[in-house]
Amino acid sequence: MKKFLYILVLLFSSLYSWAQDPHFSQFFASPLTLNPAYTGKFNGLWRLAVNHRDQWPTIPKAYVTTSASFDFPILKNFIPAGDVFGIGISGLSDASADNILRLNYGSLSLSYHRKLDEEGYNTIGAGFQGSYSSSTLDVNRLTFEDELTRNGFASGTSAEYHSANPIGTSTSYFDFNAGVLYSGSSNGINNYYAGVSMYHINRPQVSFRQNSNLYSAWYLTNRFSVHAGGSFPISDKVGVNISAIEQIQNSATESVIGGALSLKANDVEDNPTYIYGGAWVRLNDAVIPYLGLEFNGMKIGLSYDVTISDLRTANEGKGGAEFSIIYIKKPVEIKDIPCPKF
Repeated sequence: MKKFLYILVLLFSSLYSWAQDPHFSQFFASPLTLNPAYTGKFNGLWRLAVNHRDQWPTIPKAYVTTSASFDFPILKNFIPAGDVFGIGISGLSDASADNILRLNYGSLSLSYHRKLDEEGYNTIGAGFQGSYSSSTLDVNRLTFEDELTRNGFASGTSAEYHSANPIGTSTSYFDFNAGVLYSGSSNGINNYYAGVSMYHINRPQVSFRQNSNLYSAWYLTNRFSVHAGGSFPISDKVGVNISAIEQIQNSATESVIGGALSLKANDVEDNPTYIYGGAWVRLNDAVIPYLGLEFNGMKIGLSYDVTISDLRTANEGKGGAEFSIIYIKKPVEIKDIPCPKF
């Protein structure tokens, strides 16, 4: 009973507030959903990133989010050495309340990074992203709280709602996002970065209501993010990787900070293997242990949200499982410029 009521809360918070975009605890492993300026900003020929998150698994299919992106630098022979012109495509699917509400979008991103020194260790770049989004709602599976009685389900708001306030089953819109990213290094080995991004700049109208003249329009609120981090070797074998993010959308805020130690597991300079272990904290919400493995251009990350807020009563402290895969195809010879990793 408690879990059923909680599903209702999740659904209607999604339908009526549109307060918060889908998000990943491993925000650093989903570059194009974090900042369009990340497009093409890596060492290699192309990059593939895949992310999957199952939030609150004790409530079956409460929130299930999957994203994928593919980006690469272009026109290397036509721009100054050390500059990066990137292009990328990405997509995301987010299902809420056992697929009653579903969001899908596809995006095209462009970015340009200008080197600030002769070596190219320090760069500043801007990125832009256009998206086409669509949402679907399974109206026939909507259930309202007043229909849940001691004797089971009874007719109530559903019939009145559908007749007096008709809603459709789908809606779509175009979206526009942008961001800026600084990436730097003091010695060509370490890396530190900082970026800002804004999503839904045009505040697209989003509504399932069929007659917008009778009801006030809903607009998707801007999402503003500030993020920073760095990777710093402390010996030939061990490194420290840290990152943090602050996101604001409508009345919802998210603050995440943490880091991981990296251990070099072999002595192959051209193709090292790294093992990562650490944790991030979403303030006033969850502790997020993290394990990672990097080898042959591939980086795999696993994390699990352990709820520490009052929500732990409903979800039994199980915030959500998440994994990420990033593969970067590298050429035989490459000038290794430090780029953001976490």
